[in-house]
Amino acid sequence: MKYGYVGLGNLGGHLAASLIRKGFDVTVYDLDKSLADRHIKAGAKWAATPKELAERVDHVFTCLPSPVVSEKVLIQLLEGLKPGATWIENSTNGRDEIIRLAEMAIAKNVRTLEAPVTGGVHLAARGEITVLAAGDKDLFDIHEKALEAIGNKIFHMGAIGSAAVIKVITNMLAFIHLVADAEALMLAKRGGLDLGQAWKAITASSGSSFVHETEGQLILNGSYDIAFTMDLALKDLGFAMNFGKEFGVPLDLASLTNQTFIKGKAAYGGAAQSTQIAKLLEDMLNTDLRATGFPARLV
Repeated sequence: MKYGYVGLGNLGGHLAASLIRKGFDVTVYDLDKSLADRHIKAGAKWAATPKELAERVDHVFTCLPSPVVSEKVLIQLLEGLKPGATWIENSTNGRDEIIRLAEMAIAKNVRTLEAPVTGGVHLAARGEITVLAAGDKDLFDIHEKALEAIGNKIFHMGAIGSAAVIKVITNMLAFIHLVADAEALMLAKRGGLDLGQAWKAITASSGSSFVHETEGQLILNGSYDIAFTMDLALKDLGFAMNFGKEFGVPLDLASLTNQTFIKGKAAYGGAAQSTQIAKLLEDMLNTDLRATGFPARLV
């Protein structure tokens, strides 16, 4: 099967590269053609527009920054995709958005496989990210090999919209953990502990988390470079808050975390790294959270 990939940013670029590395026939497109240079060198083809890409492939992956952009690109793809094609969406969308977009696609005889990913850009680069898929089971089976090319843990969550719910839940937890980790590290620093040793002790304790073990290192380095922005964090937290209202679940910790990220955006801008949320506490207390021996980026 010939796959297209649209959206070669921090995350999508790695996912497309994994498909190419595993031997799939891939055509790529991004508004910034320079992002495709490494893919073309690795054997991918280039298309000048999403419509042209769609005309040349059997199925298309997308990884885009918002539901608005996903819809704009999907409209162009539907002008070129053949009946029976699949749109595989790696972006994070709200449940209602992905259901609506899937209905737009099926009206053109194009089926949708929802497949947001989680685990971080560093795992995407290694082809080890987690894929949260949703859609018809037969469609999942058709594209399972391609999903396995981009990730090493693949979950079929159910009908379209199911992946949006679990992805938002996982991101909500990650942002709560991030704020909590900043507070924990600050307690260690103000308590006079060696921060490097404290990080190791927490990692080996019942209080550890995936976020502490990954993003905690970037806080201690001072780069905060997780390749995920405050704006994206607030988008996902907004989805979580909406689900809380819809499902009748009080989200006290998520609400506080959402407010903290609003403060973070106000202080550092929406394009700032989400991990910079720890800097709010550092600036407030005039106390940095630096320790030696930690990487500027996760690899």
